[in-house]
Amino acid sequence: MSTKINLSTMAALLLTITTVPACAQQDDKNIKADKNVITAEMVAASLKPITLNGMTLPALAPLGAVPVPADNPMTDEKIALGKKLFFDGRIGGDGSTPCVACHLPDLGWDVPTDLSIGYPGTVHWRNSQTIVNSAYYGKLFWAGSSKSLEGQAKSAAKGAVAGNGEDDIMEARLALIPEYVTSFNQVFGDNYPKVSNVWKAMAAFERTLIQTDTPLDNYLMGDETALSAQQLKGKTLFEGKAQCIACHNSALASDQKYYNVGVPTNLRWDSEALAQITFRYELYAKGSNEKMYRKTKADPGVYFRGKRKDMKGKFRTPSLRYTEYTAPYMHNGTLATLADVVDFYDRGGIAADGRSTGYPATKSELIKPLGLTAVEKTDLLAFLGAFSGDRITMDYPELPPYQRLFTEQQLAEATK
Repeated sequence: MSTKINLSTMAALLLTITTVPACAQQDDKNIKADKNVITAEMVAASLKPITLNGMTLPALAPLGAVPVPADNPMTDEKIALGKKLFFDGRIGGDGSTPCVACHLPDLGWDVPTDLSIGYPGTVHWRNSQTIVNSAYYGKLFWAGSSKSLEGQAKSAAKGAVAGNGEDDIMEARLALIPEYVTSFNQVFGDNYPKVSNVWKAMAAFERTLIQTDTPLDNYLMGDETALSAQQLKGKTLFEGKAQCIACHNSALASDQKYYNVGVPTNLRWDSEALAQITFRYELYAKGSNEKMYRKTKADPGVYFRGKRKDMKGKFRTPSLRYTEYTAPYMHNGTLATLADVVDFYDRGGIAADGRSTGYPATKSELIKPLGLTAVEKTDLLAFLGAFSGDRITMDYPELPPYQRLFTEQQLAEATK
């Protein structure tokens, strides 16, 4: 079964476009798009679903246009403002943890450690995820606690073990920076910078961090040379024996559902006091009862979204896009390489040391030993590389300074 647009399908798509009724072919000076261009959305709609073990699944597809909410349209000025704010530690608690602290452009727009860095004096409790292509998620964070980039920016900047920012302090800082005062007025009409619009500007910037020209995208869009023979073998495994397509499907390579795939706990919780403190704090902050607070040994995952026992240990499926640059992997960074990930699934959701999930009762029935050969693993890894294009890098912007409240003479007078 083909999961790539072929020449006959492309011809049919073009025929459909160019043979619309005469009443629909009237000149419209406001329409500038080339109607003979095949779009990613058209290709995605033409691809047949994958059938696997009785399941009908969306095929892998090229990424289309970035979804933009109606209440936060994109403008160049808003994007430029959002970029500066993303890199600016004054959006946060003590100025030390801007968004970029956990999403480094020169690496994977994440942090290459098992657990993300925390606000000074803390450590985070989950792995940092890449910002690249995050605009396509409908559920952000490992447990899907934010439904938009605007909500994600707010939660990260104000989270106690992340940015730890306070609205009034952040607004006061921005109000003392003339360039920000002017920009917020021009972009949002604010008399003074409002923190609610900080999240909108950041989200607009993050929606520019996309990658739609990977080898896989190019192949699906009709370039038959974009994938090697080995990668095509890996694609067949991905959609068949390896069963990756069961969860990593559609254009985002994520079904955005929640699964317990067997990931064991991070051993830092046993050996590192600060990591254990953060873990217990998160259990407390998210509403654990006393028994759960004292006895829990593994991250409950999405459980806190509904507090049902069948939700324990489940996390949202991450996209496979840009993963070449985002090691280590899984919600707690316990798998160092993509090869480790393949081995983990081949063993049926069991780590190299024999450990698995702390919630065996909710482990997905999809996770079972695969019996992959060494050659098949190599082919599969080659295909996984096709989900990433060139590394996306960016220079740090020059951040605007505060306006001085007092002159040198006034300060000198005050110290007399």
